[in-house]
Amino acid sequence: MADQSIPLALTNLFAGGKLLGSTQADTSKPRTPVPRYRHAAPSAPWPWMDFDVDKSAVEPGGLVFPSDHWSNYPQNLFGNWTRDQVLRSKMLTSCSSSQSCLIYKMEVRDDGHFDKIAGEKTTTVTADKDSSQAFWKELQQPRPEGIRIRAFFVDNLSLDVLKMLGTSFNVEPFFFTSSMNWIPSRYQEDAKAGVGDHITVTLPFICAMRKSGTGPESISSVGAVDPLQKVTPEAPEINTQTSLELTHEILLQDLLAIHMVRRKDSSTIISYHPISQFQKTSAKRLQSLVQRTGDSVYWSKLFSSSKDPTFVFLAILWYALYAWDEAFEVLYQHIKKLESRLLHYQQLLQDFYKSVDFVKKTPNPAMHDDEGKDNSAALLEREADNLLSEISRLEGQRVMQSGRLQNVMNLAFATVNIEDSRAMKRVSYLTMVFLPASLMASIFGMNVKEINSGAYETLGHYAEATITLTVLTTWLVVAMQTESSFWPKGSPWWHRLAWPIFFAATRIKEWYSRHRRPSKTHKRRGTGFM
Repeated sequence: MADQSIPLALTNLFAGGKLLGSTQADTSKPRTPVPRYRHAAPSAPWPWMDFDVDKSAVEPGGLVFPSDHWSNYPQNLFGNWTRDQVLRSKMLTSCSSSQSCLIYKMEVRDDGHFDKIAGEKTTTVTADKDSSQAFWKELQQPRPEGIRIRAFFVDNLSLDVLKMLGTSFNVEPFFFTSSMNWIPSRYQEDAKAGVGDHITVTLPFICAMRKSGTGPESISSVGAVDPLQKVTPEAPEINTQTSLELTHEILLQDLLAIHMVRRKDSSTIISYHPISQFQKTSAKRLQSLVQRTGDSVYWSKLFSSSKDPTFVFLAILWYALYAWDEAFEVLYQHIKKLESRLLHYQQLLQDFYKSVDFVKKTPNPAMHDDEGKDNSAALLEREADNLLSEISRLEGQRVMQSGRLQNVMNLAFATVNIEDSRAMKRVSYLTMVFLPASLMASIFGMNVKEINSGAYETLGHYAEATITLTVLTTWLVVAMQTESSFWPKGSPWWHRLAWPIFFAATRIKEWYSRHRRPSKTHKRRGTGFM
């Protein structure tokens, strides 16, 4: 809650005359689709079916396996995916049609070392049929021995490349649909002991993008954006799927979409990168960073000591952690800057107010003998009051913004307190369950004549001791208080120890004065009539 509420609340803070994170409709900001979680994994029995659609349009009527040619994917391997479902999932329509598909490769040898020569190879697949067929033949070639992992980092995924990768490696269509629709998903399928499995992770995350001209990029920044490329806001709205614009950075959603075919002899990784007008994590960037993992002493030891290809998969996930960490650093710096600046602005506004008030209360000596000095002084006071009124309005805006920031902080703490309260509530429920049993155990364990015939004590003695101890405890608790309604403020310690006496005396005096006053009045009235 807290990692999703603070950025949302920050979007409502004003800075520099515009909304932070701008809650205005801005077509220049990247928007990611709202996730449809029911279509995230193969466990969903009705992939991309909407129940309000005509049944005849969505029921496949049995599994039909068309030709094995890759151009018929996904129906050539997954016959339950009808054309209507494929169309609704946007799996094929979201592919790039105008740009060439770039495929960056990476290979890890059996000894755990990364093949730098293979890491420099890039395959370009155009819309030309010959280019597609050449890539298909490359995929069908037997993999040389000694390769533990071969990875494909794909930019501008084209329709043909999607179908060829899906057919070659028997990729469940849910990988492509969850990736293109930005649906968080994690699943394993086709697991066979001693053979391998398929695992998919589609992970949206937040990354920081520097505005152009604001400084050098960090290693985990994904790019830069021109802050002048803006569109006039149209209608106010709150959309958490848009980017959050800060002073020097923009926080936006990025995506890690990884499918891994784990096999005993050689494994395969497919990394999908969404098509965007903004420079998000490109396939080339991620491939170069993962390739650089092989130079790490720590990770190279892991790759050498274990043949499990999942370590490379795990290393890729570290990229999302780096991006999240940088995003939180940017948010923290922005919040800290807001807090300090709001306090500083308060002092500046106070100085502004005092300066105008000083001018208002400091008459001009040169106007002392002027005939219109009174009229001039009245006009000066009026205009100074107008300016002071506007300064008070500015202070009101500052207080409002400070309150909004405080609300964000309170929301974070309230979220934690709610979780703590839920935990304590569970403990209270357990206490309530065992309370009757504890009460009955205490009663039946009493050593009194009414319960135990051989005992010497009685219930009366028990009541006397209980009441005495309760009164003594109440007396000590009240006496130990620094402030109480039982004694005047600032009373000495001996007065607090004797609080029952003084309290009773005060109440008796009040009662006596209330009942004595009417009798005196009645007596005076009676005397008057006589």
